[in-house]
Amino acid sequence: MNTASCEKEAPSLSRDEAIAILDTPDEELEALIDRASSLRYKYKGNRVSIHILTNARSGNCSQDCAYCAQSCRSTADIDKYKWVDEDKLYQDNDFVNDYHLSRHCIGLSGMKFTDKEIEELARRIRKMKEHGTHLCCSIGFLTEHQAKMLKEAGLDRINHNLNSSRSFYHNICSTHTFDQRVRNIHMLQGLGFEICSGGIIGMGESKEDVVDMLLELREIQPEALPINFLLPKGTPLGNADISQLTTEYCMKVLCLARLLVPKADIRCAAGREIYFKGEEKKLLSVVDSIFASGYLTEGGQGIEDTLKTITDAGFTYEIESA
Repeated sequence: MNTASCEKEAPSLSRDEAIAILDTPDEELEALIDRASSLRYKYKGNRVSIHILTNARSGNCSQDCAYCAQSCRSTADIDKYKWVDEDKLYQDNDFVNDYHLSRHCIGLSGMKFTDKEIEELARRIRKMKEHGTHLCCSIGFLTEHQAKMLKEAGLDRINHNLNSSRSFYHNICSTHTFDQRVRNIHMLQGLGFEICSGGIIGMGESKEDVVDMLLELREIQPEALPINFLLPKGTPLGNADISQLTTEYCMKVLCLARLLVPKADIRCAAGREIYFKGEEKKLLSVVDSIFASGYLTEGGQGIEDTLKTITDAGFTYEIESA
């Protein structure tokens, strides 16, 4: 994605202007949505891409990320396994193809992997790619050698979220740094991977932190930018105050993401079914990408209801271009 061309087509917002957008009075929200919607339709038309997520390696993570039910700090009652049953993985892949969904996203808990583990994953990727499925893996920190192994297997996109701002990051994780994440993303981009990178809203961060995270993402220019709204149950942030996560505020965050990175697939990820219930038409006028059937350790809206949500709001869904 060409940053320069984006800036020619739409004036770049300053940090102060971006903060002002998050401070938009609720009575002026409709105008903000219209502004973001114009970019959504310009670059994405009327379509909504649907993704499903398979938790391929669950729990037992050495990282202490406060937002994650799979963290070593978490007491959540979740399934823990090194590899999901291969039949389950391939059934999910068939599900993506049978419903003509956009992408199969595969999440693996953990920070680092052995070359043998990456080769096992590469074998699974080769099998899924036989069907032409668009794949994205969320897989911690790879070495350049490991990333090349997955590239050669046919993996086209990797998810690596920033999650919050550089200045806030130490509040939610101490076992790795924000800058490690940025360096990992740049390495993957250098190898030709598409990047999916976004963040989590509602962890106690300020509006300035949200803006700084999105400005960093504007520099990265990911192909997909997922925004998650905190689901605190079972995580080390289980007692977090999420009263700020009104539908109006959440919508302002998504509008700002669209204004700052207009060509990206802006995805409303975790929390969609909770924070935007009854507001799907407004939501989909800004975002063009959603998940169906859950989020790693949390359930979500099933596929049939997701399809109905999209069509009832006046949108269509279709597979991404190869």
